[in-house]
Amino acid sequence: MEFDLASLAVHLIEVELSVMRKAETALEKSAEVIEKAAKAELGHYQPATGPFPAWPDLAPSTLAQHAAVGVGDSPLLVHGALYGSIQREVRDGEAVIGSTSDIAQHQEFGTEKIPPRPFIGPAEYASRPKVEKIMRLGLVDALTGGNALSHHDVTRI
Repeated sequence: MEFDLASLAVHLIEVELSVMRKAETALEKSAEVIEKAAKAELGHYQPATGPFPAWPDLAPSTLAQHAAVGVGDSPLLVHGALYGSIQREVRDGEAVIGSTSDIAQHQEFGTEKIPPRPFIGPAEYASRPKVEKIMRLGLVDALTGGNALSHHDVTRI
């Protein structure tokens, strides 16, 4: 197969666009994995993960408040507002997974009165092997023109 310079330039542009599309797809799927992992952290005590501490028991006063609304010992999952505030945004080659709730910052990092119960950081940390696999599949797809990533259920990677 012969290429003239103009055809080669067009081909290289097509390859670059394909790589960018596949990378964006892999990034979106990676962000989805982390978002789901962060949501899964809520409602039950979490062990230490990487540099993140284990969640301490809820204070007796907090447990009494939970009992009053019928939810029991379910840390960070009373009304579902924090759960519903966790979301992802992927744009311009970057992904952000976080919460729109002010409460999230207090829980993630702690305050004078609230011990830290991180859920975003541990979700990212624990999801790294899955994210690496997703990104590898995206790269392979980009270089080969394949669709392996679109055929994978990312929650099962």
